Amino acid sequence: MARVTTTNRRDALRAGAGLVAGGALAAGCGTGPTTAAARSTAPRTTPGSAAPQTTPGSAVRSSGKASPTTRPAPAPRAYPGQPAQITHGPRTHPRVALTFHGQGDPALAHTLLTTAERHGAHLTVLAVGTWLDEHPDIARRILDGGHDLGNHTQRHISVNDLPEADARKEITDCADRLNRLTGSIGTWFRPSRAATASALVAALARRAGYPHVLSYDVDSLDYTRPGAAAVTRKVLSEVREGSVVSLHFGYEDTVAALPDVLTELGRRKLRAVTTTELLS
Repeated sequence: MARVTTTNRRDALRAGAGLVAGGALAAGCGTGPTTAAARSTAPRTTPGSAAPQTTPGSAVRSSGKASPTTRPAPAPRAYPGQPAQITHGPRTHPRVALTFHGQGDPALAHTLLTTAERHGAHLTVLAVGTWLDEHPDIARRILDGGHDLGNHTQRHISVNDLPEADARKEITDCADRLNRLTGSIGTWFRPSRAATASALVAALARRAGYPHVLSYDVDSLDYTRPGAAAVTRKVLSEVREGSVVSLHFGYEDTVAALPDVLTELGRRKLRAVTTTELLS
Protein backbone atom coordinates (compact mmCIF):
# COMPACT_ATOMS: atom_id res chain seq x y z
CA MET A 1 0.00 0.00 0.00
CA ALA A 2 2.82 2.39 0.91
CA ARG A 3 4.51 1.56 -2.42
CA VAL A 4 1.38 2.61 -4.33
CA THR A 5 1.21 5.93 -2.43
CA THR A 6 4.86 6.70 -3.16
CA THR A 7 4.36 5.92 -6.84
CA ASN A 8 1.28 8.12 -6.99
CA ARG A 9 3.15 10.96 -5.26
CA ARG A 10 6.06 10.62 -7.71
CA ASP A 11 3.67 10.68 -10.67
CA ALA A 12 1.93 13.74 -9.29
CA LEU A 13 5.24 15.55 -8.86
CA ARG A 14 6.22 14.71 -12.43
CA ALA A 15 2.86 15.97 -13.70
CA GLY A 16 3.22 19.19 -11.71
CA ALA A 17 6.69 19.79 -13.11
CA GLY A 18 5.30 19.34 -16.59
CA LEU A 19 2.62 21.94 -15.93
CA VAL A 20 5.18 24.43 -14.65
CA ALA A 21 7.41 23.90 -17.67
CA GLY A 22 4.44 24.29 -20.00
CA GLY A 23 3.43 27.50 -18.26
CA ALA A 24 6.96 28.91 -18.60
CA LEU A 25 6.97 28.17 -22.32
CA ALA A 26 3.58 29.79 -22.73
CA ALA A 27 4.75 32.91 -20.90
CA GLY A 28 7.84 33.12 -23.08
CA CYS A 29 5.75 32.88 -26.25
CA GLY A 30 3.47 35.62 -24.95
CA THR A 31 6.29 38.17 -25.05
CA GLY A 32 6.64 37.97 -28.83
CA PRO A 33 4.72 39.81 -31.58
CA THR A 34 0.97 39.42 -31.45
CA THR A 35 -0.81 38.08 -34.50
CA ALA A 36 -3.62 39.97 -36.19
CA ALA A 37 -6.05 37.27 -35.09
CA ALA A 38 -5.04 37.69 -31.46
CA ARG A 39 -5.37 41.46 -31.72
CA SER A 40 -8.86 41.16 -33.24
CA THR A 41 -10.10 39.07 -30.32
CA ALA A 42 -8.47 41.17 -27.62
CA PRO A 43 -10.92 42.96 -25.31
CA ARG A 44 -11.48 46.64 -26.14
CA THR A 45 -12.16 49.54 -23.83
CA THR A 46 -14.28 52.53 -24.73
CA PRO A 47 -12.60 55.97 -24.83
CA GLY A 48 -12.65 57.58 -21.41
CA SER A 49 -13.27 54.32 -19.55
CA ALA A 50 -11.07 53.53 -16.58
CA ALA A 51 -7.88 51.76 -17.47
CA PRO A 52 -7.42 48.31 -15.96
CA GLN A 53 -5.12 48.27 -12.96
CA THR A 54 -2.06 46.07 -13.12
CA THR A 55 0.98 45.57 -11.00
CA PRO A 56 3.97 47.82 -11.69
CA GLY A 57 6.28 46.48 -14.33
CA SER A 58 3.65 44.57 -16.28
CA ALA A 59 3.92 45.77 -19.86
CA VAL A 60 1.90 43.52 -22.16
CA ARG A 61 -1.15 41.38 -21.59
CA SER A 62 -1.50 37.95 -23.14
CA SER A 63 -3.67 39.64 -25.80
CA GLY A 64 -0.61 41.63 -26.90
CA LYS A 65 -1.98 45.01 -25.82
CA ALA A 66 0.17 47.05 -23.50
CA SER A 67 -1.59 47.81 -20.23
CA PRO A 68 -0.93 50.78 -17.99
CA THR A 69 0.79 50.45 -14.64
CA THR A 70 -1.10 51.54 -11.55
CA ARG A 71 0.30 55.06 -12.04
CA PRO A 72 -1.02 56.64 -15.26
CA ALA A 73 1.19 58.58 -17.62
CA PRO A 74 1.42 62.36 -17.14
CA ALA A 75 -1.41 64.37 -18.70
CA PRO A 76 -1.01 67.53 -20.79
CA ARG A 77 -0.61 70.77 -18.88
CA ALA A 78 -0.74 74.45 -19.73
CA TYR A 79 2.39 76.57 -19.48
CA PRO A 80 1.48 80.18 -18.68
CA GLY A 81 3.53 82.60 -20.72
CA GLN A 82 4.13 80.07 -23.48
CA PRO A 83 2.46 80.55 -26.87
CA ALA A 84 -0.23 78.25 -28.20
CA GLN A 85 2.38 76.77 -30.56
CA ILE A 86 5.71 76.21 -28.82
CA THR A 87 8.88 76.26 -30.93
CA HIS A 88 11.48 76.43 -28.16
CA GLY A 89 11.96 76.71 -24.43
CA PRO A 90 13.76 79.30 -22.30
CA ARG A 91 17.04 80.51 -23.80
CA THR A 92 18.47 81.11 -20.34
CA HIS A 93 18.97 77.47 -19.26
CA PRO A 94 21.46 74.93 -20.68
CA ARG A 95 18.79 72.45 -21.76
CA VAL A 96 17.46 71.20 -25.09
CA ALA A 97 14.64 68.84 -26.08
CA LEU A 98 15.23 66.11 -28.65
CA THR A 99 11.79 65.24 -30.01
CA PHE A 100 11.11 62.18 -32.15
CA HIS A 101 8.26 61.42 -34.53
CA GLY A 102 7.26 57.94 -33.40
CA GLN A 103 6.81 55.37 -36.13
CA GLY A 104 8.90 52.92 -38.15
CA ASP A 105 10.93 49.87 -37.14
CA PRO A 106 10.48 49.39 -33.36
CA ALA A 107 13.98 47.89 -33.12
CA LEU A 108 15.44 51.25 -34.16
CA ALA A 109 13.20 52.98 -31.63
CA HIS A 110 14.44 50.73 -28.84
CA THR A 111 18.05 51.40 -29.87
CA LEU A 112 17.52 55.17 -29.82
CA LEU A 113 15.83 55.05 -26.42
CA THR A 114 18.60 52.91 -24.96
CA THR A 115 21.31 55.14 -26.43
CA ALA A 116 19.70 58.21 -24.89
CA GLU A 117 19.41 56.54 -21.50
CA ARG A 118 23.07 55.49 -21.55
CA HIS A 119 23.97 59.15 -22.02
CA GLY A 120 21.66 60.25 -19.21
CA ALA A 121 19.33 61.90 -21.73
CA HIS A 122 15.55 61.84 -22.01
CA LEU A 123 13.54 62.25 -25.19
CA THR A 124 10.09 63.37 -26.25
CA VAL A 125 8.29 60.90 -28.53
CA LEU A 126 5.26 62.01 -30.56
CA ALA A 127 3.71 58.68 -31.51
CA VAL A 128 1.56 57.84 -34.52
CA GLY A 129 -1.61 55.98 -33.50
CA THR A 130 -1.32 53.19 -36.07
CA TRP A 131 2.25 52.58 -34.86
CA LEU A 132 0.94 52.17 -31.32
CA ASP A 133 -1.69 49.75 -32.63
CA GLU A 134 1.03 47.62 -34.24
CA HIS A 135 3.49 47.85 -31.32
CA PRO A 136 1.44 48.49 -28.17
CA ASP A 137 4.30 47.68 -25.78
CA ILE A 138 6.38 50.63 -27.05
CA ALA A 139 4.23 53.17 -25.17
CA ARG A 140 5.09 51.76 -21.77
CA ARG A 141 8.73 51.27 -22.81
CA ILE A 142 8.98 54.99 -23.59
CA LEU A 143 7.40 56.05 -20.30
CA ASP A 144 9.35 53.55 -18.21
CA GLY A 145 12.55 55.07 -19.61
CA GLY A 146 11.57 58.48 -18.25
CA HIS A 147 10.70 59.97 -21.65
CA ASP A 148 7.73 62.11 -22.70
CA LEU A 149 5.06 60.50 -24.87
CA GLY A 150 2.63 62.47 -27.01
CA ASN A 151 0.24 62.49 -29.96
CA HIS A 152 1.32 62.72 -33.63
CA THR A 153 -2.14 61.92 -35.10
CA GLN A 154 -3.58 58.52 -35.88
CA ARG A 155 -2.39 57.91 -39.46
CA HIS A 156 0.36 60.50 -40.05
CA ILE A 157 -1.38 62.17 -42.97
CA SER A 158 -1.46 65.92 -43.71
CA VAL A 159 -3.79 66.87 -40.89
CA ASN A 160 -3.83 70.59 -41.77
CA ASP A 161 -5.41 69.75 -45.14
CA LEU A 162 -8.28 67.67 -43.77
CA PRO A 163 -11.91 68.73 -43.25
CA GLU A 164 -12.72 69.57 -39.64
CA ALA A 165 -14.38 66.25 -38.79
CA ASP A 166 -11.52 64.21 -40.25
CA ALA A 167 -8.85 66.34 -38.57
CA ARG A 168 -10.62 65.97 -35.24
CA LYS A 169 -10.74 62.21 -35.67
CA GLU A 170 -7.01 62.05 -36.44
CA ILE A 171 -6.28 63.79 -33.14
CA THR A 172 -8.82 62.03 -30.94
CA ASP A 173 -8.19 58.54 -32.32
CA CYS A 174 -4.52 58.79 -31.39
CA ALA A 175 -5.44 60.30 -28.03
CA ASP A 176 -7.74 57.33 -27.39
CA ARG A 177 -4.91 54.89 -28.17
CA LEU A 178 -2.59 56.68 -25.76
CA ASN A 179 -5.25 56.78 -23.06
CA ARG A 180 -6.00 53.08 -23.43
CA LEU A 181 -2.32 52.16 -23.26
CA THR A 182 -1.09 54.56 -20.57
CA GLY A 183 -4.05 56.13 -18.78
CA SER A 184 -3.37 59.54 -20.35
CA ILE A 185 -3.83 61.18 -23.75
CA GLY A 186 -0.12 62.03 -23.73
CA THR A 187 1.80 65.12 -22.75
CA TRP A 188 2.05 66.84 -26.14
CA PHE A 189 0.45 67.13 -29.57
CA ARG A 190 2.35 67.72 -32.82
CA PRO A 191 0.59 67.89 -36.21
CA SER A 192 1.58 65.35 -38.82
CA ARG A 193 3.35 66.42 -42.01
CA ALA A 194 3.64 70.03 -40.85
CA ALA A 195 5.95 72.02 -38.60
CA THR A 196 3.03 74.05 -37.22
CA ALA A 197 -0.68 73.49 -36.89
CA SER A 198 -3.31 75.44 -38.79
CA ALA A 199 -5.64 77.57 -36.67
CA LEU A 200 -8.32 74.89 -37.02
CA VAL A 201 -6.04 72.02 -36.00
CA ALA A 202 -4.65 74.00 -33.05
CA ALA A 203 -8.23 74.66 -31.88
CA LEU A 204 -9.18 70.98 -32.29
CA ALA A 205 -6.10 69.95 -30.31
CA ARG A 206 -7.08 72.28 -27.47
CA ARG A 207 -10.59 70.80 -27.42
CA ALA A 208 -9.05 67.33 -27.30
CA GLY A 209 -7.10 68.33 -24.18
CA TYR A 210 -3.76 69.63 -25.49
CA PRO A 211 -3.20 73.26 -24.36
CA HIS A 212 -0.18 73.68 -26.65
CA VAL A 213 1.00 72.47 -30.04
CA LEU A 214 4.63 71.37 -29.92
CA SER A 215 6.64 72.62 -32.89
CA TYR A 216 10.45 73.00 -33.10
CA ASP A 217 13.22 75.42 -34.04
CA VAL A 218 15.77 72.86 -35.30
CA ASP A 219 14.89 70.42 -38.08
CA SER A 220 17.44 67.61 -38.40
CA LEU A 221 16.13 66.66 -41.87
CA ASP A 222 16.97 63.05 -40.96
CA TYR A 223 13.91 61.87 -42.92
CA THR A 224 15.72 62.88 -46.14
CA ARG A 225 18.33 60.19 -45.38
CA PRO A 226 21.33 62.51 -45.82
CA GLY A 227 23.72 60.31 -43.84
CA ALA A 228 24.58 60.29 -40.15
CA ALA A 229 27.31 62.92 -40.49
CA ALA A 230 24.91 65.36 -42.16
CA VAL A 231 22.27 64.83 -39.48
CA THR A 232 24.87 65.46 -36.79
CA ARG A 233 26.15 68.63 -38.49
CA LYS A 234 22.66 70.01 -39.05
CA VAL A 235 21.61 69.57 -35.44
CA LEU A 236 24.82 70.80 -33.85
CA SER A 237 25.12 73.83 -36.10
CA GLU A 238 21.69 75.13 -35.04
CA VAL A 239 21.00 73.85 -31.54
CA ARG A 240 21.32 76.23 -28.59
CA GLU A 241 19.84 76.78 -25.15
CA GLY A 242 16.12 76.02 -25.17
CA SER A 243 16.06 74.42 -28.62
CA VAL A 244 13.45 71.84 -29.59
CA VAL A 245 14.95 69.50 -32.19
CA SER A 246 12.86 67.48 -34.66
CA LEU A 247 14.10 63.92 -35.29
CA HIS A 248 12.51 60.63 -36.34
CA PHE A 249 12.42 57.01 -35.29
CA GLY A 250 12.80 54.59 -38.17
CA TYR A 251 15.98 55.91 -39.82
CA GLU A 252 19.42 54.30 -39.56
CA ASP A 253 21.08 57.71 -40.04
CA THR A 254 19.42 58.96 -36.86
CA VAL A 255 20.52 55.90 -34.89
CA ALA A 256 24.12 56.41 -36.04
CA ALA A 257 24.05 60.17 -35.40
CA LEU A 258 22.54 60.21 -31.91
CA PRO A 259 25.66 59.15 -29.92
CA ASP A 260 27.75 61.93 -31.50
CA VAL A 261 24.98 64.47 -31.01
CA LEU A 262 24.63 63.59 -27.33
CA THR A 263 28.39 63.55 -26.78
CA GLU A 264 28.78 67.03 -28.27
CA LEU A 265 25.78 68.37 -26.36
CA GLY A 266 27.44 67.13 -23.20
CA ARG A 267 30.72 68.81 -24.15
CA ARG A 268 28.79 72.07 -24.57
CA LYS A 269 27.14 71.54 -21.17
CA LEU A 270 23.70 71.25 -22.79
CA ARG A 271 21.43 68.65 -21.19
CA ALA A 272 19.00 66.71 -23.37
CA VAL A 273 15.74 66.65 -21.39
CA THR A 274 12.07 66.00 -22.02
CA THR A 275 10.02 68.90 -23.32
CA THR A 276 8.15 68.89 -20.02
CA GLU A 277 11.41 69.45 -18.16
CA LEU A 278 12.59 72.00 -20.73
CA LEU A 279 9.57 74.19 -19.97
CA SER A 280 9.38 73.57 -16.22
